[in-house]
Amino acid sequence: MRSYRPWLAASLLATFAFGLGACVTSETLPLPKLNPIQATGQIPEAELLDVGVRLFDANVPEAIKDDEEALAKKRIFPEVRSAEAGYMPGLLRATLESSGQWGAVRVVPAKAIVDVAVDGTIVSSTGAQLVLRVTVTDSSGRVWIKDKEYSGEADLGAYKTVAAMHARDPFQNVYSAIANDMLAAREALAANDRRDIRRVTRLRFAQDFAPEAVKGYLERDAQGVTSVVRLPAEGDPLMERIARIRERDLAVIDTVDSYYANFSDKVEDSYGSFRRVSQQEIEKEDRARASARTRTVLGAAAVLASVLVPNQCASGDYTCRNVQSAARTAGAVGGVAGVMSGIRKYSEAKVHAEALKELSDTFRAEVTPQVIEVEGRTLKLTGTAEEQYREWRGLLQQVYLEETGGVQAVATGPAPAPSPVSRTE
Repeated sequence: MRSYRPWLAASLLATFAFGLGACVTSETLPLPKLNPIQATGQIPEAELLDVGVRLFDANVPEAIKDDEEALAKKRIFPEVRSAEAGYMPGLLRATLESSGQWGAVRVVPAKAIVDVAVDGTIVSSTGAQLVLRVTVTDSSGRVWIKDKEYSGEADLGAYKTVAAMHARDPFQNVYSAIANDMLAAREALAANDRRDIRRVTRLRFAQDFAPEAVKGYLERDAQGVTSVVRLPAEGDPLMERIARIRERDLAVIDTVDSYYANFSDKVEDSYGSFRRVSQQEIEKEDRARASARTRTVLGAAAVLASVLVPNQCASGDYTCRNVQSAARTAGAVGGVAGVMSGIRKYSEAKVHAEALKELSDTFRAEVTPQVIEVEGRTLKLTGTAEEQYREWRGLLQQVYLEETGGVQAVATGPAPAPSPVSRTE
């Protein structure tokens, strides 16, 4: 029987190739949960920094933005990415708020002047994995986090029910990691640096309206970091007027922030369902492709083995020749069946990819532009929200000029002496 072993090996290889797909199983372990570090005490008001999370960059490659097939291969659906660019900042905002480590946390337009600004780019986003590239800077120009990538696998437990998705986002670990790194960067600053950030924010806002009036209050060093060298006098009428304008500006930013909160609430269920089913489709697609590759390779190997197996039978040994012929036939038939099974698996993978695209089409149909009324003006909060906010800032400039009689600053007598910067206040 020793001379029959090569033929038996060819037959067994073909049988293995054909039946491999039914034997593959996988076990998913629970994903460890990362939470934002909670404040354990009251933070001094002078050091309580406000955070502005700007809309994320959807990051649809310009070279293939009109090529649906190329985008689908990268699992990029432009309309979904556009929605994610407005939805994900809200998740980060909620994470930062829940820690109790910050002042007001808002989703803000790019032009808004805030103590700490967060910029994000969506590197990759599917129902199975999320990768964000994040930069965090403060109003003084100091960089806290520079183009750092945060990635995470989906917590499949969050996909089990709608209530589970509401309770914890599948990629909450990613947002918690960002929040904890921001906290570490803040804690690395001296207390006076944190206080200085708040002062710089107020003076930078004033500089937009009355640059000459606040000239000499701020100073930038060789590293591009701005610091306060002197402060306006207590009760300065110009600064009080600008403070009132800033309150109006913050009211508009609050309105913008509430819009994005409402937007997130509106799409949460549909987007959650999209991610859950897309994760399942991606898993099926990847499994089908892996099975197809294995079946095709082993099937082809079985065919080659059956053809190339050496002739080890004596010329008059008809029993041996019959066994050899049967083994070769079985190897060829089984190998071809394995190859065909692999081809069918590739087709199945394509079906899953198409299902994912259809899901994205369904989701994007629910994401439509929204408008809000602010101070008699209509702001369209989509990709042009930044332009609309710039118009609003222009309106504030007009309000300021009207209140000051059309000049940058009105001299009504000796100006109060500016105050030196206290390093202990």
